[in-house]
Amino acid sequence: MKQYDSVYTNGKIFTADDEGLYADSMALQDGKIVWIGKGEALDLAGEDVIDLQGRTVLPGLIDSHMHPIMVAANLKQIVCLPPYIHSIEELTQAVRKVRQEQGPDRWILGWGYDEGKLQEGRTPTRYDLDAGASDVPVCIIRSCGHIRCVNSKALALGGIDENTVCPEGGRIVRDDRGVPTGVLEENARDLLAQYMPAEEEADIIENLTNLSEHLLSEGITAIADMGNMDDRDYFDIYENARKKGFAQRVGVFYMWDQFRHKPEFHFVQQRLSGEIPTRVCGIKIIADGGISGRTAWVNQPYLAGSGAEYGVSTCTEEDITSAIAFCKENKAQLSIHAMGQNSIDMAVNLIAEEEDWLDDRLPHARIEHASMPTENALAKSAAADIAFVTQPVFLYAEIERYLENLGIQWLQSTFPFREILRRGIRLAFSTDAPATPLADATNPFLCVETAVTRKAGDGTDCGRENAVDLETALKLYTREGAYVMGFADIGMLKKDYRADFIVLDRDIFSVPEQEIHLVQVAETYMDGELRYQKE
Repeated sequence: MKQYDSVYTNGKIFTADDEGLYADSMALQDGKIVWIGKGEALDLAGEDVIDLQGRTVLPGLIDSHMHPIMVAANLKQIVCLPPYIHSIEELTQAVRKVRQEQGPDRWILGWGYDEGKLQEGRTPTRYDLDAGASDVPVCIIRSCGHIRCVNSKALALGGIDENTVCPEGGRIVRDDRGVPTGVLEENARDLLAQYMPAEEEADIIENLTNLSEHLLSEGITAIADMGNMDDRDYFDIYENARKKGFAQRVGVFYMWDQFRHKPEFHFVQQRLSGEIPTRVCGIKIIADGGISGRTAWVNQPYLAGSGAEYGVSTCTEEDITSAIAFCKENKAQLSIHAMGQNSIDMAVNLIAEEEDWLDDRLPHARIEHASMPTENALAKSAAADIAFVTQPVFLYAEIERYLENLGIQWLQSTFPFREILRRGIRLAFSTDAPATPLADATNPFLCVETAVTRKAGDGTDCGRENAVDLETALKLYTREGAYVMGFADIGMLKKDYRADFIVLDRDIFSVPEQEIHLVQVAETYMDGELRYQKE
């Protein structure tokens, strides 16, 4: 008699469950796994059997730190990185082309430049963008997302000139005469926020729906949206996108500086449930910038600078303590972007003073990136159950600027995955897409490969002693991703868990480690339903 909706047999199933890391068969019912193990123990009489033909199966991949709405919007902007743009001259030409195509009275937008990837080896300036279009505002976002480069028209629109004072936690870059170059770092980039064109919600939803199909093709079944760019409620946007076909489960974080001064702002408790496809995770604060842009707040000076540069602190202790109070009252997570030693220490020290305000199913606090944790941060994070969410792909994609800013010895000590795990700190991997200079910034297999090899795109050894094995890397992209986002029943292929899984086009456990990035997804399933199949 038929017991199951479907049974999958003859596979190499990696479960991410330490109680049984591999299986060859699983039975599904009502979108969940009701049995998993060795096929000889299963009665197949009368069942609908799908022969996996020895193919490798993984849990659906979980990108626990990305910016999906930005990724989706960027698909319609100038892509300012290889293989599309290799030089500032080509960037100028691309701006000129867009100006000719779209006409007057519209901003020209682009994303993804990294001076280390440009032939000139320098940051674009207002004058480079003016050469492409001087009569309309132009804004190009650096790959890290923390720096804008704008033209003279945009500076004039924002009233930014020689007399403009740098905002706290930000810097208006100036030339030797004190004239703004068009580069706005960290909080200074917000000086133009009110003048930037706002996307209509219908366009955001359409973009997200298109992005969803791309993510399914890469095996990504759950994501975290790490902070809204305006004061709209992204929870509602994702729920509306879901009605149009958006598939992924989503954990939503809200930027504290967008909402903290609204007395009516609070979280509806039902939206915090770990069993709904879109859930509210909590609040996010940005404590510093990025390594490649020299704005991560470090405790020793960057190399190759014009002086002693230590990066930028972009928030105060009061900002963090007020967010902690909100999260405790609303039973929500606190996420803090912190890359440099100083910012990580500040965040961890303040969180560690508090009792854990959430239950064991998810961490009450997350440090995003955690690139340079000190001994103090490692010890206190382990004791206080603070999780780290980090991005191995930064080492691969941003190597030119990391080497220039840190040097090889300091570089090799960053992102100490193995030491973080040895201390017992919960760790998850992610891409932070689109905040890397990669055309396909959401690619999970490149991220996994970099964690395993610790090799940069140019072959640089980024510290092999802090590499992790492939099984561990996959757990950090599945099980641990679900944990840091608070999803209760995904991330493992296990009895009573949702049947979110992917079938690969080759055995990821057999390919040479330097070829992991070539692995592709043949099929993606969510709740047991086929949502993507490679042609």
